[in-house]
Amino acid sequence: VEMKDACSNEGEKKEGEKKEKIEETPKNPRTLLIENIGRNLKTINAAVIAGDSRVMGRVIRSYANLRRTVTPDVLRALLEETVPDESRKALYLESAPVADTPMTDDEKEKSEIKFPQLPKPYPAEMEAFSALLLLILLIDKKEKKESAFKVAGAIVPWLKTFNRRTLDIFAARAYFYLSLTYERKGQLSELRPELLAAYRTACLRHDAMGQATLLNLLLRNYLAHNLYEQALKLVQKTNFPESRPNAQYARYLLYIGQIKAVQLEYSDSHSKLMQAIRKAPQAPNVALGFKLAATKMAVIVELLMGGIPERSMFMQKELKEQLRPYYALTQAVRTGDLNAFKEQTQKHDQLFKKDKTLTLINRLRYNVIKTGLRDINLSYSRISLQDIATKLGLDTAQDSAGVVAKAVVDGVIDASIDYDHQFLRSTQKFDLYSSCEPQKALHKRIAFCLQMHNDTVKAMAYPDESDIKDSENAEERREREKREMANVDDDDDDDMLL
Repeated sequence: VEMKDACSNEGEKKEGEKKEKIEETPKNPRTLLIENIGRNLKTINAAVIAGDSRVMGRVIRSYANLRRTVTPDVLRALLEETVPDESRKALYLESAPVADTPMTDDEKEKSEIKFPQLPKPYPAEMEAFSALLLLILLIDKKEKKESAFKVAGAIVPWLKTFNRRTLDIFAARAYFYLSLTYERKGQLSELRPELLAAYRTACLRHDAMGQATLLNLLLRNYLAHNLYEQALKLVQKTNFPESRPNAQYARYLLYIGQIKAVQLEYSDSHSKLMQAIRKAPQAPNVALGFKLAATKMAVIVELLMGGIPERSMFMQKELKEQLRPYYALTQAVRTGDLNAFKEQTQKHDQLFKKDKTLTLINRLRYNVIKTGLRDINLSYSRISLQDIATKLGLDTAQDSAGVVAKAVVDGVIDASIDYDHQFLRSTQKFDLYSSCEPQKALHKRIAFCLQMHNDTVKAMAYPDESDIKDSENAEERREREKREMANVDDDDDDDMLL
């Protein structure tokens, strides 16, 4: 009977647990948001007490989720809770987004926002956390450009008054968004002295995150105004920190690739750009803008190197549509069709200017001509310069003469120009295998192998004189040792006899 009672009790417990599980309802998204912010505030407080700046990276990563889920009322409550200075609080609340429909008194009572009780005064890191969250929301809403500019201009000077390692990562992110607001207003050049001063400060404080972020911002600033020489000097006189964040290093590689491409160092540029693409996030819908910019530049640089990009590069699902103009351009270069190249360049002129690849694309003209000349050289043993001009889409025969002459000097084609009769004569290709040259080369290799074999056999049959001397000395030494051992044995026998 007792066993039955125990079994029945266990059954009742299991049924009760099942009912509890069924009764559990998913939490309200607003409640989850408040809990998420509360966890971040606790993490910040613990990191400040422990003096551990590495934990702040976890807080920064939480922005990706918060920027999608945060609501205006929760953000305003967070700002009122964490910002002690009244002037900054007023600025933040003035710029903060407002809810579309105002809440009634009953709804306000039901949805009371309670953050975790932490010791006051709150550390500056909490204000930095809430202010940056506000700035990110304003930047996401592009119509709030002026508000974002004001808030970023208030956060950065305030953060500069501190020298705390736990604030470094917030300061780096604040400079990033400050630069973005200046760029959207078209005043990026005005920020350059501020960024240079901040970079010097980050170097003195050994702030790796700040150095990486500010160096990339300076390179972007220079490249936005086509100041490639200054950007190159900055790269040569600075070192990217070894303990670098992967995202910042990928950006750095992209900027280096752009500088090298303009400096005609295409091999180095292509290497850096492919590294940047590999280091970019591999998730399909993450960092699309960065991957698109790096891929476009890599395609142009590979074409300038004389290669043809793989088809798979243009078939990426998330980038396929945006890369279509570059695919058409690649086809024109591959076929050597100068008319198609001109047509694509004129058709997508505004896009190429926006991507800042038009200068490099204009350099491709000679590559297209070289490809067309190779095809003509293979197809015709003799062709007039006027026909070459017609086929390549050049204006006059004189233009084609200059282009062909350069191609002959560069070794692109094996031909000669008859200026008197105005035609190009291709040099007849000599069939090497119809001559004795392959036989001579084979005979030379066989003779080398036979000579090596003879030398090896001779070395084995007739040892060197030095080896003979060494062997004789060794034999004499062994005989002497035998005689000495025999003498020792005789002496031992005499001792035993005594």
